[in-house]
Amino acid sequence: MSAWIVRPKTNDINVIPLKNAVTPATATKDLRGTKWAEGAIACMDCAGNDLQHAEQHTVIFSSGYGSAGGFLITDKNLWQSAIVFAVRRLIVPTWLNDRDQFLRPTAPLTDEFKNDCLIWMLFNRSNRTASANGLEWNGKQWSLVNHFIPFTETEVGAPDRFESDFMVQYLADKTLSPEAQAVLDAGRTLWQIYFAHTDPRSVRDEYKLNRPDVGWYQIRNALKARNATGDTVPVAFGPLEQVYQALTEKLQPQVFSLGFLR
Repeated sequence: MSAWIVRPKTNDINVIPLKNAVTPATATKDLRGTKWAEGAIACMDCAGNDLQHAEQHTVIFSSGYGSAGGFLITDKNLWQSAIVFAVRRLIVPTWLNDRDQFLRPTAPLTDEFKNDCLIWMLFNRSNRTASANGLEWNGKQWSLVNHFIPFTETEVGAPDRFESDFMVQYLADKTLSPEAQAVLDAGRTLWQIYFAHTDPRSVRDEYKLNRPDVGWYQIRNALKARNATGDTVPVAFGPLEQVYQALTEKLQPQVFSLGFLR
């Protein structure tokens, strides 16, 4: 499967390499992820082609990934990227299967499967797309733009405009399955809850909550921080977790029936 996805060529645009959602890379030797590509919207860490590596090395960032094994996601290969992300994370590695290799699909991929994988990816804990201002790297300050918000500002009550509406436009002509739509609806509720309150300075600093176009990584961690303090009404993650699990159980058998694992 590692040879199935289209990997775009980089261009001359400089970007900040990351090692986590809003954390710049600190490596100086063999540093990757410093260049962008035409139409790029994110970068995926996709090192290794087996289940053993998939758990740790299947992550999406809003800038370059500062280590080997990454590729840039563009508007052209997003559908493939979502499938690769989902397939690599849907099956739990065990001592029996952790050396199993991911393969190219052997059956036609339906639009429903593609869209299910996209929504599953957007609300996965390893979707670490984010926004931030004032990140310091290589003697300069950098910003991250989040292209992976599936909602408009009006839908979630954002105080200001998002810099990118890419994902809203991308989803506009897509027909979602009931399972995927349920995940999107439950996610929207958590986005709305996030914008209903302002987090304390310590949380805003930790997760770089200094732009309106925050990502799922930032929102879920900010909401968990609120639950930990008890200063606001407890945020219930259960409704999202329940429908996300239903989508997971729908997709898992298809990893095998479509030939990604055998």
